Amino acid sequence: MANITAAQVKELRERTGLPMMECKKALVESEGNVDEAIKILREKGMLKGKGKESRIAADGLVDIMTKDNVTVMVEVNSETDFVAKNDSFKAFVKGILETIHTCKPANVDELFACKFADTDLTVEEKQNEMRFTIGEKISIRRFAVVEGTVSTYIHGNGGIGVVVVFDTDAATAAKEEFAAFAKNIALQVAAYNVYYVNRESVPAKVIEEETAILMAQIQGDPANAKKPANIIEKMATGRLGKFYEANCLYDQEYFKDDDLKVSQYIAKTAKELGADIAVTAFFRFEKGEGIEKRDDDLAAEVAKLTGQG
Repeated sequence: MANITAAQVKELRERTGLPMMECKKALVESEGNVDEAIKILREKGMLKGKGKESRIAADGLVDIMTKDNVTVMVEVNSETDFVAKNDSFKAFVKGILETIHTCKPANVDELFACKFADTDLTVEEKQNEMRFTIGEKISIRRFAVVEGTVSTYIHGNGGIGVVVVFDTDAATAAKEEFAAFAKNIALQVAAYNVYYVNRESVPAKVIEEETAILMAQIQGDPANAKKPANIIEKMATGRLGKFYEANCLYDQEYFKDDDLKVSQYIAKTAKELGADIAVTAFFRFEKGEGIEKRDDDLAAEVAKLTGQG
């Protein structure tokens, strides 16, 4: 019989969440092979994987890695915050970042076919293994890959992740003053969710639709009933400023100084550093954003389990 160590039992328990005695029995049967022990536990039905696709994975975390001038950000979802704090789940997310950096997939489907970092498993196989070992639905939702000068920020233990991409020269990017400025821009993006960098980056179709909405609102006011169409259109165009303030980074008030727009803060910093600086793109991932979350009635669940419901 293989000599089963405490470290092996600890590893299997961390990966499966099962009691120590069950882990030890499986390790004895697998002669100390942890991966084989997981298979044995699955075959015995102690690690369930079926039915997870119908569950809602709206928790999880966002993580970021920068290496060799390439920055990768990923959102991986779980069903509960408890799992999101699990060390094995965090390690899985780190492995996904490494895999994306190495494999360079174009989308999540391509990522699933990549070999998971330092293993012979594909990412899809590794994800399925995580579902079995953790006991929850695990889902790789989205990722972003950028090269060049960036600032990154993670808020709330992976609740929100931000990557801001800058266009400036290498000497400026290496300055401490630039790093502090870039961090402030990342904090701005984290705090105030917007969709576009500046007015020029807003698609023409979006502007047309917003203008049409504003025109309808203006025309609906009896006070404007007799105004000609060209005047109504000019009024609508004038009101687009509020839309830009709500949706464009450059048009927002800078969170550290209400007297400055973000565009003015960027211009001010560029002047102080004697360089050209521009934000060319940003990515903001908020865990579970847009996913319909399960509405659990905890009291009802407890009553049901105790036979009182």
